[in-house]
Amino acid sequence: MKFVRYGERGQEKPGLLDPEGNIRSLEGHCPDIAGTVLTELDRFSGIDWQNLPLVESGTRLGACVGNTGKFICIGLNYADHAAESGLDVPSEPVVFMKATSAICGPNDPIIIPRGSTKTDWEVELGVIVGKPAKYVDEAQALEHVAGYCVVNDVSERAFQIEREGQWTKGKSCDNFGQIGPYLVTRDEIADPQNLGMWLEVNGERLQSGSTRTMVYGVAHLVSYLSQFMTLHPGDVISTGTPPGVGLGFSPPRYLKAGDVVELSIENLGQQRQTCVADS
Repeated sequence: MKFVRYGERGQEKPGLLDPEGNIRSLEGHCPDIAGTVLTELDRFSGIDWQNLPLVESGTRLGACVGNTGKFICIGLNYADHAAESGLDVPSEPVVFMKATSAICGPNDPIIIPRGSTKTDWEVELGVIVGKPAKYVDEAQALEHVAGYCVVNDVSERAFQIEREGQWTKGKSCDNFGQIGPYLVTRDEIADPQNLGMWLEVNGERLQSGSTRTMVYGVAHLVSYLSQFMTLHPGDVISTGTPPGVGLGFSPPRYLKAGDVVELSIENLGQQRQTCVADS
């Protein structure tokens, strides 16, 4: 199934995508696509979707999961992206956090922050945790996944690399974390390690890859992270990006106000963002 959250920012309501591609409201059936609801998404499999209210076409989509406690990112998880960044493939997953205040809807604008000169794009597979995971073996790791989504891990490279410290401040600006459009349940994705993905800026395809080339796959990442922290329902793991980010071009290419970014992952839907300058 494909679940969505729709409505004004901060007031999103739960919904699902019906087989005809329409959004249907789940109001009255669950409070949100969040928390303990994520542990029991299969209960909606038998719902009579034709009797669910239609949501007006064009309604804003929010992030496809609510109340995210942790937004965990994996760096340099594609060997060819590490190469374009001039860095070695890491011997263990590189883990960093992105502020949850960066989370926004899949088509909300990319806000280029004040003083930015190097705002960049990154299409990534998002993993949404469905039940608590602590010290989980890799063989059981996917049982703790509610589903998958598209993530744009927007990054300001000067803030990230040139301003000292770790990567957080270059990754956490407002609207630097578009999530969605859909939470696609795990049963609909036969193999998360075989999904095509792409990203375009102003209609030019700059990233084109596949989750096949991830260094550390989804099951490994869930297991690995659970050795260091308990993963909770609604936590999001953004699993890294293939090559083609702006930093990797010679000379580098970065976003400016007015640019349009579109990105997609096979079977997970598509995002579209317009870049705007922060006021």
